[in-house]
Amino acid sequence: MSDKAKDHVPEPEPYENPTLELNRPRSSMLESDDDLDLDSAAFDSRPAGGFDSRPTEQIHRPDPPVAPGTYVESEPATAAQPPKARRGTLDLGLLVLRLVVGGTMLVHGLQKLTGLWGGPGLDGFESTVTDAGYQHPALLAILGSIGEVAAGGLLVLGLLTPLAAAAVVAIMINAVLFKHHLEPGLQYFATDESGVEYEVLLGAAAVAIVLTGPGRIAVDGARGWATRPFIGSFVALLLGVAGGVCLWLFVR
Repeated sequence: MSDKAKDHVPEPEPYENPTLELNRPRSSMLESDDDLDLDSAAFDSRPAGGFDSRPTEQIHRPDPPVAPGTYVESEPATAAQPPKARRGTLDLGLLVLRLVVGGTMLVHGLQKLTGLWGGPGLDGFESTVTDAGYQHPALLAILGSIGEVAAGGLLVLGLLTPLAAAAVVAIMINAVLFKHHLEPGLQYFATDESGVEYEVLLGAAAVAIVLTGPGRIAVDGARGWATRPFIGSFVALLLGVAGGVCLWLFVR
């Protein structure tokens, strides 16, 4: 037998010597982060506490099945905001109406109160109130003159408009009744001495202002009742009519 044959010893099979297989050194399956294909920067950016505070993706969970016949309250739907209504030239028209009616009342009140522009003044107005049969004519002359000036000024400004216009309605009711007292019978046209055309037009314009509001071009323009009048306008109008009628019935 040659020396090579003698030196060559066949290596035992693993099943012949199980201990040899167990003692064989093995390399770890995962020796580094590279084996997991992990980015080390992701771990370096974690907070000091070791927990990542970034929000995770929310997992959609389907609603549980509802048994037949079970009432499920649905979430209330959000009411859609109605489109803003366009007013066009309405506010400008109301401004013109207020300026004309308020300016007219303001001028007539100053004529009675101070005698400007050929007015009668307090003495002449007191004489007219006396002829109409009112009690306390001196006091009523002062209050009536101041009332006309105040109502006219408030209408021009668009301040407390329903009350100011209602005061004009009360004044015009008394003016119509006074002319009717001087000349009984319906005398409408202003060409006649006792015609009430002028007073009726001013009173009707004041009623229109009470019912429509002053519009947005006014001191009260930001208020809801200035652009969307309803119950308050009817109340103010009733107060004006009732005040004018009561003044004529109970103060004369």
